Amino acid sequence: MPNEQPNAPTRCPVCGQDNRCTLANPATATRPCWCYSVTISPQALAQQLAAGTRNACLCPHCAQAPQTADSDAP
Repeated sequence: MPNEQPNAPTRCPVCGQDNRCTLANPATATRPCWCYSVTISPQALAQQLAAGTRNACLCPHCAQAPQTADSDAP
């Protein structure tokens, strides 16, 4: 059974999906993470802090787009 803990290092602290962090997986921990080659939005970093964790990476979706209700407004 997969690890279902919401604060697991392999889960995004904002949405709970797989964060695809190579550093959190012992089998791929020697490879650089996807996040090393992208710019993480300041809003996404603020959401990670608001989620109350620094022990898990954001997923690619949450790292790129602010997850607020206002983001869908015209």
